Order: sequence, then C-alpha cells, then structure tokens
Amino acid sequence: MADASNGARNTFDVLVVGSGAAGLSLALNLADRCSVAVLTKRGLSDSNTSLAQGGIAAVLDPIGDDPGRHVHDTLVAGAGLCRRETVEMIVHAGPTAIAQLRARGVQFDTDEAGQLHLTREGGHSARRVAHQADSTGFAIESALVQQVRAHPAIAVYEHYQAVDLITRARLARRSGRGTPGWKGDRVLGVYALDIARNRVEAFAANVVVLATGGSGKIYRYTTNPDVATGDGVAMAWRAGARVANMEFFQFHPTCLYHPQAKNFLISEALRGEGGILRNRKGEAFMPRYDDRKDLAPRDIVARAIDADLKESGDPCAFLDMTHLPADFLEDHFPMIHARCLQLGIDLRREPIPVVPAAHYQCGGVQVDRDGQTSIEGLLAIGEVACTGLHGANRLASNSLLEAVVYADRASRKAVEILQARGSARELNVPEWDTGSASNPDEQVVVTQSWDEIRRLMWNYVGIVRSSRRLLRAQRRLQLIAQEVQQDWWRFYLTPDLIELRNITAVSLLVVECALGRQESRGLHWSMDYPETDDENWARDSVTVRSGA
Repeated sequence: MADASNGARNTFDVLVVGSGAAGLSLALNLADRCSVAVLTKRGLSDSNTSLAQGGIAAVLDPIGDDPGRHVHDTLVAGAGLCRRETVEMIVHAGPTAIAQLRARGVQFDTDEAGQLHLTREGGHSARRVAHQADSTGFAIESALVQQVRAHPAIAVYEHYQAVDLITRARLARRSGRGTPGWKGDRVLGVYALDIARNRVEAFAANVVVLATGGSGKIYRYTTNPDVATGDGVAMAWRAGARVANMEFFQFHPTCLYHPQAKNFLISEALRGEGGILRNRKGEAFMPRYDDRKDLAPRDIVARAIDADLKESGDPCAFLDMTHLPADFLEDHFPMIHARCLQLGIDLRREPIPVVPAAHYQCGGVQVDRDGQTSIEGLLAIGEVACTGLHGANRLASNSLLEAVVYADRASRKAVEILQARGSARELNVPEWDTGSASNPDEQVVVTQSWDEIRRLMWNYVGIVRSSRRLLRAQRRLQLIAQEVQQDWWRFYLTPDLIELRNITAVSLLVVECALGRQESRGLHWSMDYPETDDENWARDSVTVRSGA
C-alpha cells in the first residue's frame, strides 16, 4: 500500500467522497492501515447524519426483543423487496455497531441503572432505538468528526466538490481508443472542484468509496440539507455502474409546517411515544387508514396525511402531544421543543403543524454485501447505496445502523482490493481538461432550471403518482438535461452547475424506475396500477446508462 507522505500529490490508497456517518466511520476503520483522504463539498459536519433525530435501531434488550423480530419488522416495511440475507447480516451486527460508536465517543442516553435508554418508532414491534435525546445524528457526527480531525493519517479536503469518477473506460474514450475489451471497468480516482480556488483537481486512488448521502433536494419540500443533491448516484450512473430502486423515495410524514422553518423534521419518535395525528377538526384520522394507527410505517402514514389533506383542502395536519406530561416532553425532545418554542409553538399545550416531505432515498448505487458496486474498486455505503436492507420502504432508524455496519464491511473489502492492486502511485490519472470553456454569463438559468425540477418532481413524482404525470415530468427533464449538457461544455464549472447536472440525472432515474414499475409497492404508489404484483414485480428495478 502507498505511503501518503511519499506518494504524489492527491494520490491515496482510499478516497472517501462524503463525510456522514458512513464515510467517516470507514475512514477511521482504515486510517491505521493505508493512506486515506476524505472529500466533502462543504464542511466536514455538513451531512444528513447531523440532522437525524430518532436514533439507531439495534436489538439491545434480550428480554423484550430478539433479532428475529427486528428482521421481521424490516422485511414487513420493505414490502417484499428486501434481501433477507442482508437484513439478517445487518441486524445481527447491530450491538457491535452500537459498541463501536460508544467507543468513538458517542454518548447515548442511559437510564438510572446505566443501561441504554431505548425508544420505539413506527413499524418496530419493540423498543430498540438507541438515541441521544432527539439529536442522535448530531451526536454521532460530532464524535466522528472529532476523531477524524484528530487522526494524523486522514487527509481532509473540505469544500472540494466531486465532479466525476475517473475510470479506465472513461480515459480510453477520452484518448479516442474507444472502450477496451476488459471484462469490467475499474475506478482510478475522482475529479473534484476546489471551490476556494475555482479549479478542478484530479485525485488518484485504488479504491473510491461513495458516501455522498441521498438526493432529497430534487424535491421542493424535503427534510434534507442543501448538500443532498444525489451526487454519488449521478456520478456512478454516468460511469456505468448499476443503479437500482430509485422509484422508492421515502417521504417523512411529519416535517414542521411553518414559513420560518426550513427542512425541520419532527421525529417519528414522537409518535413512538404516543403522539396522535389529527386534522384541523381535531379528529384522529390514522385509524381510518391502518390498524396500527399512528405507529404504521412511514409510507402508510405519509399517504394517509396526503389523502386527508387532499380531501379536506387543509394545508397541514397536526401532531398532538398535549396528553403527555410536560416534563416528559421537555426531557425526551429538548431540541424539537426548543425549536418549536422559537417559532411560537408550545408542543406541551398545542398540536404541532406538520406535512410530509421528501426524506430518504431507498434506492441507489447497487452493491453487494461488502459495498462493492459493478465497477471494480468503486464502493458505495450509506444512503447513496442500494444494499437490499430497505427494499421498497425503509424501517425507521435502520439507516444509521446500515451506515456503520457497511462502513465496517467495506473497509475490509478495501483492504482486500489494495492487497491485490499494489501501490496507488502507479496510477496514471491525467489532469482535468477545460477545453474552450468560458465563465458562465447567466446564473439565473441555473437557478430557474433548479427550481423547475424541484417543483415538477413534487407535483408529478411525489407521494401518489400516475403514468401521465410521470411522462410529463420525463419529457421536461429530458429537455433540461439537454440544456445542462450544452452549458457543461460551454462554461467553467461552478458548484451550482455541478449540482444542477446531478439533480437532473437523479430525477430522470427516479422517473425512469417509477414508469417501469407497473404496480404499487411500498413507497411507490401508482394510481394506474394500484395493486401489488408479486408475480412480475417482486424484484429490483435496475438501470445502467445506455452505452456505458
């Protein structure tokens, strides 16, 4: 393996793109064994992980729970598309994942006896969610960031925005030799924009790990941060990697509805502790939609709220916690309580106005049990990856568990790849070619296209879909994609143009997969195909770029 201090500039054994729980965990796993770099397009702490409120699911109560129940709950939520062997692997690794996070400084809440305090969320049949009040993701991210910054062997590149993967097939096409007759493509590194210096740099690596998170920003309303623009999925797809199940986009049922609140999530744990969804008249409406009432899985609750709002014409629903003790609410949900108070909402005395919002990408870059994609040396972990855990609908608090477990498995796979490949210093990666590009002349064009994509995705590719709406979305997205491609070769790259290119590509993938699935299952609900068709559609929706 290469020694980072002796290698060429921007050459590493392992290059991690993204700085959430998955990427940082993997970097820490590998730091003492090889040279590692972490690229992140904002600050190291800017990720979806930081916003996760509920917690991390694992079987930690041997009396009231067991792995079989966790597996069963995950399979039920996944609506027939989970890979059972993956689910079992991740569930059984849960206690070890929690122990690893605690060893890295994550302070989970405990009871008076010093045991982990476990809460329950929708779709779970037992209390198995370890948490740190209602800001678990922030606690995990903060601890991992501290560990990464303190580790001398991890190179951190903040404000470096990944542009495209470098593969040997890409370089062959660039040189005019066409695609060689290799059995499979191989990743060689990443081109990334140094935002501060406004230049694209080449990073060479024998292993590239995509840990870029999800793509909630393709929708107008989302709980995701601004960085969630589907960069990893778009880059992998352009490189020819297999992408799967992009039609399954989870809408969180309860995002705070307030003009001054941006992307603020009202945790599912509130319903897990007894919260009741009501309409404007004060009626509890969930019993009309599911026997599990307010503890039904997210897809059912989101569709129920959507249907109730369309029926009533009301702008939002209400989550009622007023029947629970005030001190209990203050102790268990301090962040949510404080934020609501800032906005004039006292959850101890009045219901919280909520609406569904795009929350989690259940599909992604298809990987095996070790995080290996269909391109040699390219791994994907976390929300960017389609591992088979979530199927057609993610069970609450399984995502952080998946991130930590797959970071462990992918780090072992990376070591295996490095042992077979040798030194990264032998990689021949050319610099980025700007061609005849010039400075952009009309930034408003990018802004207009961005806004248009997010609106049409919300209106046409949302919680409830129809083939007619999907086709309209597809036609307009294809036109925007052509416009973006023209600008791509005409102008120097900017962060906004890079993200516009990516959200356009990911939006088209969501529409393509949704049009292809002629049934309703999990998070994909079609008015034209309202029934579930196990005979023909109990399988992944897999797409590969044409000509890749």
